[in-house]
Amino acid sequence: MELDVKTLDGDTAGSITVSEEIFGLDPRADLMHRVVRWQLAKRQAGTHKTKTRSEVTATGKKFVRQKGSGGARHGDRKAPQFRGGGKAFGPVVRDHAIDLPKKVRALGLKHALSAKVKASNIVVVDDAKSTDGKTKALRERLAKLGYANALIIDGAEIDNNFRLAARNIPNVDVLPVQGINVYDILRRETLVLTKAAVSALEERFK
Repeated sequence: MELDVKTLDGDTAGSITVSEEIFGLDPRADLMHRVVRWQLAKRQAGTHKTKTRSEVTATGKKFVRQKGSGGARHGDRKAPQFRGGGKAFGPVVRDHAIDLPKKVRALGLKHALSAKVKASNIVVVDDAKSTDGKTKALRERLAKLGYANALIIDGAEIDNNFRLAARNIPNVDVLPVQGINVYDILRRETLVLTKAAVSALEERFK
């Protein structure tokens, strides 16, 4: 499969051959959905916590006699039905992560890349660099190319000036190739890959 290569100034810079097994699959929404669920569940903090009746601060004394009061039987005021009592079946600190095989994760990434190719929302550029590190200049360059909502994937190392220039542009994310993931690919309209990123992905899925 051939993909055109451009520069960030909009000029043509030749073409590149990519693997059909990575960029030419018939996208499966179910696989991508499983990977996105796995990602979001894994990053959920799970630090929510309420105090149970054994953890609240109150006296443990039985405050009303067992019989003869005309009311219900009670022990102490830590019971959930009383103000200041413990929470019944409240949330506890836990890990929300779910298991997903590595092969499914890798396949989900391939299908996400293929989905961008099929929708013609993938762009290959020769490199992603900025000479001055100015946000305004980079924003104008991306606006001319129509990359208002984009994920830019570079090689193993991101150009520092480009990273500084892009970090304050709304709806534009920049990641090294080792950080590429299904969720970020799908949440942005355009996927911009550098030639270094394409080579790294080809090597990764060999």
